[in-house]
Amino acid sequence: MKYTTLPHTDVKVSSICLGTMTFGEQNTEAEAHEQLDFALDKGINFLDTAEMYPVAARQETTGRTERYIGSWLQKNGNRDKVVIATKIAGPNRGMEYLRDDLSFTAANIRQALEKSLTQLRTDYIDLYQLHWPERKSNMFGQRGFTIQDDAWEDNFKAVLETFDALIKEGKIRHIGVSNETPWGVMRFLEESKQHGLPRIKTIQNPYSLLNRTFEVGLSETCYREKVGLLAYSPLGFGTLTGKFLTGEHPNARIKLFPRFSRYSSAQSTNAVRKYQEVAHSFGLTLTEMALAFVQQQQFVTATIIGATNLEQLDENIKTHSITLTDEMIKAINYIQELIPNPAP
Repeated sequence: MKYTTLPHTDVKVSSICLGTMTFGEQNTEAEAHEQLDFALDKGINFLDTAEMYPVAARQETTGRTERYIGSWLQKNGNRDKVVIATKIAGPNRGMEYLRDDLSFTAANIRQALEKSLTQLRTDYIDLYQLHWPERKSNMFGQRGFTIQDDAWEDNFKAVLETFDALIKEGKIRHIGVSNETPWGVMRFLEESKQHGLPRIKTIQNPYSLLNRTFEVGLSETCYREKVGLLAYSPLGFGTLTGKFLTGEHPNARIKLFPRFSRYSSAQSTNAVRKYQEVAHSFGLTLTEMALAFVQQQQFVTATIIGATNLEQLDENIKTHSITLTDEMIKAINYIQELIPNPAP
């Protein structure tokens, strides 16, 4: 396994991070523990979760993912062996069952954090992330920003002040954002620099062969400001394995939860087919090429992978040793020019 450090920290993390959002929906507690054992044995020490998981989010299952990780930590007594990232949900996504008020007030952040600490059965979170902006912004299927009415008032400084207090209390080590924009990242960094407040270390956004919108604005921002990308959905909900080109997979996430249809549009399917042809021409599987492409980007700190069984997990982990040649990258970029970002 390859390792790196979270930017501006001494926290060593595996370049592959285990995503856990299937735990509690597609995976039982026993299966979750098997995946965690397997990943740790293969050298993965970085786990990502969220208070709203598993996906697809619903009131009946919310929090199960953190609880399954928590029971694993308690059973094995290995909290010191893993770096845990989790996330607080914000407004605009219809999850009022989490809290009456989903805004990022000091009280709400503390309430969400304490609940995650309890569910994870730990005293601290290594990386605490805002799951998406509190303001209305472009995310989840949008290529660009749409101006719209928004009652949100600028509170970047107040949010960082809350995190500052929690870090001093020892409940959080570092902070990050998710599904953010270049403007949001720079505002957080500006407030941090001006007022001596905690600095965001990471951003967790989608990045894959089907969605390279991170390269527009965010890649330069994060490269120059040393904010590390934790790339999620590197396989586009499994579409970049190529399995949906050959037949039905009724138990796959994209089939179980049709709301994630952006990865199965006609444009996306056409792009997947072309990328698979490129991968095979170089003697690789599409999975290998898709994950290797993400992993070798300079602005990527870790690639978040997820699986529903150990075979998938093993295949994904093995890709950490693959490096794509300039010729392969050229072929990939040609398809990106033909069919740019079909699944934003």
